[in-house]
Amino acid sequence: MTADRAYDTRCCDAAILARDAVPIIPIRKTGRMWKEDGPAAIARNETLRATRHHGRDFWKRWTGYRTRSRIEAKIHCPKAFGERIAARAPERQATETEVSSAPPS
Repeated sequence: MTADRAYDTRCCDAAILARDAVPIIPIRKTGRMWKEDGPAAIARNETLRATRHHGRDFWKRWTGYRTRSRIEAKIHCPKAFGERIAARAPERQATETEVSSAPPS
C-alpha cells in the first residue's frame, strides 16, 4: 500500500501490516529510528535505512512509489489532447468516450 509522508505513523504502519500488506510510505525528512518494539517499527526502520543508504529517489523507483501518481496522471491524458471528457472515474470516462464517438443515428 502506498501513501504519502503524512501517514508515516505507528498506527498507520501497524494497521497496514495487520492486513498483511506492505507499507510503501516514504519517511519524513526529519524521521528518526523507532524503538523496535513491533513489526511496524522494524519495517519502518528498514525503510529508513534503505532511504539513507541508497537515497530517496532510488528508493522511490525501487519500491514503485511513483506508479500511482503516474497512473493518475494518465487517466487525465485524453483531456490534454483536446477531447472534452467531463467524467473523472475511469468507467464513466470509457462510457463517455464511447458515446461521443458513436455515429449519429
